[in-house]
Amino acid sequence: MYDFITIGSATIDSFVESDAANVVSVSTKEHSIDFMSYPYGAKVEVESYKTAVGGGGLNAAANFAHLGAKTAAIFKIGEDFQGKNILEKVEDSGVNTSCIIKSKTENSGSSVILLSFEGNRTVLAYRGANGTIKEDEIDYEAIKNSKWLYIAPLNGESGAVLDKIAHFAEEHNTNVAINPGSSSLKKGLKYFEKILATAEVVVMNKEEASLVTKIDVRPDTKTECFSEETIHPDIKTMLDKLKSTDARVVIITDGKHGVYAFDGTKYYRCPEFPAKVVSTLGAGDALSSTFTAALEYTNWNIEKSLMLASVNAASVVSNFGAQEGFLTFEQMEQRLKQTPAFRVEIV
Repeated sequence: MYDFITIGSATIDSFVESDAANVVSVSTKEHSIDFMSYPYGAKVEVESYKTAVGGGGLNAAANFAHLGAKTAAIFKIGEDFQGKNILEKVEDSGVNTSCIIKSKTENSGSSVILLSFEGNRTVLAYRGANGTIKEDEIDYEAIKNSKWLYIAPLNGESGAVLDKIAHFAEEHNTNVAINPGSSSLKKGLKYFEKILATAEVVVMNKEEASLVTKIDVRPDTKTECFSEETIHPDIKTMLDKLKSTDARVVIITDGKHGVYAFDGTKYYRCPEFPAKVVSTLGAGDALSSTFTAALEYTNWNIEKSLMLASVNAASVVSNFGAQEGFLTFEQMEQRLKQTPAFRVEIV
């Protein structure tokens, strides 16, 4: 019996930092977007190069295990050098490896993370075996015997298993937390309504929520969109629409602006916990998995769970690597005590 079983991706991440990186902002009347750029045709010097194990499914599993939960992970790797490194890391993290899928013909997933001087990043992702998980490769017995199923973003052909595993978990009284990812959400809310209805917890970032609900957050000259006193009305509309799928609690993350949640009765806004940002990679995985685990830890206290999740995510962004900086609940509690002004706004 597991406390948590995750399904998603596992990768080898290479972090590349160069002073030659530029952040270029382009704005139109409707929207603005930032690009990371390097001199075209140049040989660019790199100041820092590091590798680490990552991927949404594995990041969440490693966090659950670090929090003391009995955890297993479902992901697919190749029998290559990267796959062996991933497997060693999983074993070291205390995550059960019996559900991992191994392919003799495919390469393991990997990514190159280009870091900016601001601490943000652009990711060049090679999905590899992560994108080819098939229904007959999944250990459904393990899902049935887990208290929670945490579904991280599934890409490529792997997205086809989402409907089956979500409904299987619901049929066998396994709680579901889902962080679906943009590639799956492109099918729209109508496609996802039945899947999201199986979930106790649904987590998306603002861009993903906009993609699935077809709602844009409009500039508002009359309202401070991200002030301490208010939640932008378009964010509330997104939360309402996502909650209409019958999920128990829905969450929208918004980077430095914090996190928004709705349980059908109350709206919550949790600001970003103070941190010196080194890399934002893995922040979303840390926040959503910590929030899910914290619901068990706090007996479904959403306000406290948001605060704990924000603290752990802040610790992760203060380090290179999506699995560096994980805290225990005791350490999170201590940091909250040291920052008494940190509070969640409830509307």
